[in-house]
Amino acid sequence: MNFSAYLEFAKRAFAREGTYRTEVFTSIGSIVLRVYLLMVVWTALYRDNGMQRGVPLHATLTYLTLALLIGLIYNVNGAYLVRERIREGEIAIDFMRPISIPLYVFSDTLGQSAFAFFEIVPALALSLFIVHIDPAASPLALVGFAASLAFGFIINFFLDMIMATITFWTMEIYGIQLMAQFITTLLSGALVPLYFFPGIWEKIVVALPFAAIYNAPLSIYIGRVQGPDILRTIAGQAVWALLFMAFSTVLWRIGERRVVIQGG
Repeated sequence: MNFSAYLEFAKRAFAREGTYRTEVFTSIGSIVLRVYLLMVVWTALYRDNGMQRGVPLHATLTYLTLALLIGLIYNVNGAYLVRERIREGEIAIDFMRPISIPLYVFSDTLGQSAFAFFEIVPALALSLFIVHIDPAASPLALVGFAASLAFGFIINFFLDMIMATITFWTMEIYGIQLMAQFITTLLSGALVPLYFFPGIWEKIVVALPFAAIYNAPLSIYIGRVQGPDILRTIAGQAVWALLFMAFSTVLWRIGERRVVIQGG
């Protein structure tokens, strides 16, 4: 397999994202505005209710600010390129090309995400004028955060890929996609840290795969997960990543056969 071709796909996606300069500035401005709003809201909540679940305000603001910044990487719509190709019928032509379509989509997503990573730098710099962001709880937490973030990216990609592949059967997944994105945002800890869920509900949502996307890396960063639990958390993410990758691959193969049998 010629992996240099997929590297080229990633480079082209990176360059393509850089052409939409207005969108880049709008995205950064949106992040800064949301950082300000979450700072106002959570400061008021803490002022009225005091410290919750043993987590101080500065740790929660750090968690949520980083969640917004990470969202720049996670929220690229690379996998949904498949949806458009299937709807337009161009997927049949793609199958005749000497490339793996899932690998092409992953490469394209990596390119977009790499560009989004560079957007984080000015967004973070501007956000520091609004809110204080704590450093990682320890050097080990910083390394664990980076590893956990990588697995979170992989899990998020395969979740998107699974949703996009469903288009083989439904032709339109916009409504399902919105519902799935809402559930993922709520249960991943992107909107509200999962440690604020009451009682048994915290254990339930943390056990779900969605928690591996945002909650796992950010809980490691702020020190909510420490010591041996860091390795256990990352190992759990690795298991979810393998499971979703396997399911996505099987689903893609079934969808691919459906197109071939029906003659495109």
